[in-house]
Amino acid sequence: FVGFAGIEDAIRPEAKVAVNDCHSAGIKVVMITGDHIKTAQNVAMKVGITPQGKVPVAIIGHELEKMSDEELFQNVQDIDVYARVVPEHKFRIVRQLQAHNNIVAMTGDGVNDAPALKQADIGVAMGSGTDVAREAAHMVLLDDNFATIVQAVRRGRIILDNLRHILLYILSTSAGGLLTIAISVFI
Repeated sequence: FVGFAGIEDAIRPEAKVAVNDCHSAGIKVVMITGDHIKTAQNVAMKVGITPQGKVPVAIIGHELEKMSDEELFQNVQDIDVYARVVPEHKFRIVRQLQAHNNIVAMTGDGVNDAPALKQADIGVAMGSGTDVAREAAHMVLLDDNFATIVQAVRRGRIILDNLRHILLYILSTSAGGLLTIAISVFI
């Protein structure tokens, strides 16, 4: 025996803050990965996909294959982590989340993510990913950072709120002007 080496891909510090911001904004974060289930659960706990101390509900691809679409539909809202999945599983997960009337944003960087990226309401490819993933996605992140998605959602909600205020203002002033003209014509 010569030695033993361990490699850890460090979690970005802003990832935990971004996931917490998602929870505060009413966005549920779900991890879908090809990694081992214990690794995925550990990462999910570190970034805060579930509340502190709570072990994420996880399922592996083999268990997913045994589920019918109806069974997956019933359980998809409760599962936090999907591990050891293949492209077909990702596609099924996205479809079942959409069947619950969720707006689904899917991130990915590989060829295996392309079907789910295409199926999602908002497919987000990483800029360093494959050409296939970038072509299938609706949006490409140049900095490969999950926190950028959270910032985009925040800015999008501000824009939507501003548009609502503008429309309310225009409709109320237009209604007042229309009523004035209608009443004057009637009189």
